[in-house]
Amino acid sequence: MRESDAHVPHHADEQRYEKAAFRRSGRTGLQLSRFSFGLWQKFGDQHPYSTQRDIVLRAFDLGIISFDLANRYGPPARAAEKNFGRILREDLGAYRDEIVIASKAGNPIGPSPYQSGGSRKTLLSSLDVSLRDLGVDYVDIFYSHSPDLDTPLDETVDALATAVRQGKALYVGISNYRADRAHQAAKLLQEARVPLAIHQTRYSIFDQRADAEGLLDLATADGTGVIAFSPLAQGLLTDKYLDGTIPEDSRAADSAFLSPDAITDVYRERAARLNEIAIARGQSLAQLALQWVLRRSEVTSALIGASSVGQLEHNLRALEAAELTADEIDAINRHASIEPVNVAR
Repeated sequence: MRESDAHVPHHADEQRYEKAAFRRSGRTGLQLSRFSFGLWQKFGDQHPYSTQRDIVLRAFDLGIISFDLANRYGPPARAAEKNFGRILREDLGAYRDEIVIASKAGNPIGPSPYQSGGSRKTLLSSLDVSLRDLGVDYVDIFYSHSPDLDTPLDETVDALATAVRQGKALYVGISNYRADRAHQAAKLLQEARVPLAIHQTRYSIFDQRADAEGLLDLATADGTGVIAFSPLAQGLLTDKYLDGTIPEDSRAADSAFLSPDAITDVYRERAARLNEIAIARGQSLAQLALQWVLRRSEVTSALIGASSVGQLEHNLRALEAAELTADEIDAINRHASIEPVNVAR
């Protein structure tokens, strides 16, 4: 190998914390960046590794310290964790103690009964595989990815607590749980002396069920943080579809997670009115939507993705705008009611 061909590890921006903002997760000591970066889509093997690397490194340089993964993310399953593990190994290893790595298990990744669900075997076996794929000794947060109604909740909770006691996870979380089951999980974990650090739930202008069902208030009462995924409603809260067309590179055109049928006249009318509010504030629709999610103090972090460095930088500028006024929030909410987009993560 020629010297010029050798990989040069990334040297992080020394000013990366100057404008970074953090929130504490519930009543724990865990702090997350206001935006967390998710590798749910665009981080599988069909996307260039160099692009993935550029986005992750730029996110870290811009003050994002929390990265969200799952054994399911790819495709194929496990690909995102392997790719992120390579970035850690080759570029960010020196900064491991500054980075919050989250992994999840429980959503289906194969036909075996132990490739889905909330059993002790499923969760702990998956965690071992994720640690190998990531190339780390522990993850900072380990989630039960979805509730498994066929497995006793105390078994799922005990598996999460075991991960902490084994030193393979520092904190535990749940994802996609309804408010009542989340409350039960929090109580069981409290009894096990392993607090429920965070609950990951879908939350956006177009999907406010977490608020309507009392999940945000209950999380506060239980001392649990909240991380909001799909704050842009799979791209519906952007300007991509406002002109009546579906771009070839958009999720509605090339993703299994958003159907073109979602791009209705009713949607476009509501999105156009929201876009007018954003323009009046000097923002894009995406930036407005992200700021709306983070207006709630219960939301520890908003989980975003990106397919390019430019898109990442654009979305992070949401933090630069003035706070939303009560009148603006009322105006936003008048255009908020459309059928939520339900996807399996």
